[in-house]
Amino acid sequence: MKISSIHDSLSFKSKRKTAMKVSFIGLGTMGYPIAGHVSAAGHAVVVYNRSAQKAHAWCDEYTGTSAPTPALAAQDCDIVLTCVGNDDDLRAVYLGEEGAFQLAKPGTLFIDHTTASAEVAKELHQIAQERGFFFMDAPVSGGQAGAVNGVLTVMIGGEQSDLDKAQTVLDCYAKATRLMGPIGNGQIAKMVNQILIGGVLSGLSEGMRFAQKAGLDIATLVDTLKYGAAGSWQLENRGETMAKDEFDFGFAIEWMHKDLSLCLAQAEKMGLTLPLTQSVDQDYQDLMAEGHGRQDTSVLIKAFDKKA
Repeated sequence: MKISSIHDSLSFKSKRKTAMKVSFIGLGTMGYPIAGHVSAAGHAVVVYNRSAQKAHAWCDEYTGTSAPTPALAAQDCDIVLTCVGNDDDLRAVYLGEEGAFQLAKPGTLFIDHTTASAEVAKELHQIAQERGFFFMDAPVSGGQAGAVNGVLTVMIGGEQSDLDKAQTVLDCYAKATRLMGPIGNGQIAKMVNQILIGGVLSGLSEGMRFAQKAGLDIATLVDTLKYGAAGSWQLENRGETMAKDEFDFGFAIEWMHKDLSLCLAQAEKMGLTLPLTQSVDQDYQDLMAEGHGRQDTSVLIKAFDKKA
């Protein structure tokens, strides 16, 4: 995944500021290119990945070093960025015997980009405070393309002073960073994001099949509707591919199911029911059982086909 001309203007802007020592823990679909942007902007980057081979591949592609444990990756760093799978993975990389909290210096700022629960964000923040660290929950939106192109949206729970310290690094790969309130609110904002995506895709599934049945030209339809009130990222980027039954790109539904489960659990704690989200999540579970788990979220249209 070679990134050429990585957000040149932002990189130049960042290089003019004081370079930091930054660790990135978790080189998955999102983390790999994000860490690359940070390195390209001139910061000293140390990476860790559960699969050491992935970390070595990153070092072959970018300027930086790898560490064998999260603890050694975080040692002596100014900022530690994490992007892993779920709450359990977060506890392991932060709190394990070789976790990032073990060797970090006092004053280290930890920024977590994982989509996880608000509870684990509050838990890690509390432990960070007790150990003299700073912590922000900062899930991202924009998908793999947003990570590769350095144009992610970052929703942050934490303090403005910590965001100010991190801004130079965040600017390397984000087009928008927004402080949503105290710790945990970044995760809540990301839950809203996922609820909205599920709802849009549900309507888009029905709309595309309705249009096909009526004999409309889908490309012309999408190019027309995207300028009106029905316009959305999902329509513009997934409308035509959904109509063609193409689903081998984007955010896999096994991860969307994980995210929607977080939404439903949080809603229950707040005394809310989310009937549309429940329906969409059940559709995704059914699709996963049929072997579609690694296809992207727009495969929801196949669930509509079964109901039609």
